[in-house]
Amino acid sequence: MTPKQIAAFAVGPIGGAVLSLISLPIITWFFSQEDVGRMAMLQVTLGFSILLFSLGLDQSYVREFHEADSKPALLKRAMLPGLMLLAAVVLILLSLGGKLAGWLFGVPAWHLSGVVALALVASYISRFLSLVLRMNERGLAFSMSQLLPKFLLLVIIGGYVAVGADKDLTNLVWANTAAIAFVCLVYGWNTRREWLAAFRTRIDTGQLKNMLRFGLPLILGGLAFWGLTATDKVFLRSLTNFEELGVYSVAVSFAGAASILQSVFSTVWAPTVYKWANAGTGLENVHRVSRYILALVILGFALAGLLSWVVTLFLPANYSGVRWILVSCIAYPLLYTLSETTVVGIGISRRSSFAMLAAVIAFSVNLIGNWWLIPIFGASGAAVSTCVSFWVFFFLRTEFSIYLWKPMPRVLLYAFTLCCVAGAVVHTLTGEKLQGVMMTFWLVILASCGIAFRAEFLEVVRFIGRRVGSKS
Repeated sequence: MTPKQIAAFAVGPIGGAVLSLISLPIITWFFSQEDVGRMAMLQVTLGFSILLFSLGLDQSYVREFHEADSKPALLKRAMLPGLMLLAAVVLILLSLGGKLAGWLFGVPAWHLSGVVALALVASYISRFLSLVLRMNERGLAFSMSQLLPKFLLLVIIGGYVAVGADKDLTNLVWANTAAIAFVCLVYGWNTRREWLAAFRTRIDTGQLKNMLRFGLPLILGGLAFWGLTATDKVFLRSLTNFEELGVYSVAVSFAGAASILQSVFSTVWAPTVYKWANAGTGLENVHRVSRYILALVILGFALAGLLSWVVTLFLPANYSGVRWILVSCIAYPLLYTLSETTVVGIGISRRSSFAMLAAVIAFSVNLIGNWWLIPIFGASGAAVSTCVSFWVFFFLRTEFSIYLWKPMPRVLLYAFTLCCVAGAVVHTLTGEKLQGVMMTFWLVILASCGIAFRAEFLEVVRFIGRRVGSKS
């Protein structure tokens, strides 16, 4: 991709993160801590439904896109089976009345179950339509589809505040669902040519079987990955209370600023690598890209450790623990992004069972860690468990990729990430008592990053200089 195309894809994650950082403090001031925690359970459920009902065919769509003769037919094969299954499950859940809302929110209301069902269907459709924009490298349309729902959520919450609407769970769920449904409509409009053409195609059962053969092993891996990212919230929901879950979910949301790197990179990286693999060229750049991302990951950990206190300026006093939890929470987006640069061998070799195994093992680590640490440390224990688990996930993906593909230099990868994870754990559990020590630690990490990656930083500065010079 050209720098212009990458910039187009970056608009959505960056703008969405900014809007989220604006709306999040507003939500914490005007809605109860318990309801903020309940929204975390909604997000967990949406992620679970997409991973389960996609049947791994979303990954098959990405993998087969550049080799498919008919892109609309490929979309139909990938999207329709899971959509039919999801529709059947949603109807069954709605027949149970308010059970779904009771399971998620502790409030067994039928109208809340209906709203959640709408969010489930809209999220699933949006997942596949977003892949159409992503794989066709329509960066600006992809970004606007991400940006507009965040803006709509902010407008709705602002409207609640302006008119003095009830700051209750129903209105908060409706605000989130309206934003999700809106993005689905935007995706539908932007991809109308593709899905309208897909209606006129027939499903080739032989090709569908091949896609399922690649995708089905990813179901278990996908569920394990969902568990890796959601176990903390589920355990907090069952072992503590919605208040503790609310504090944790706010820390995760602030850590979502680091997901800008994850979103932009993942959006650009997967299509680019598979295009290189299909052409048989460009794969020598994988190690170089890995070094750049590692530098950004170290920088992200260090800045979070040094500046996490800033978030307390925008939150109510009962969210003071967010500043200590935040540093461990950013491990998910940062280490996941780094693992995307080292895991390419699994995708190229089509040995998706190894990706599944990495997720299952890391999920098991997180399961044990949450069971052990949450009763002792609450939200801090959940953050630490997830942080360590994602390092295990990154390590396994890297080693499996090397086993299936070819070696890559990884001393710096493991040394720096282990230091950052260890620092994050100490910061989360004892940072309030060791503030001076932790500030010194993160400054040392920052300086070490500058020394180890000075060539990369200088190259970025020269690149920016050339771009500025060419425009002037």
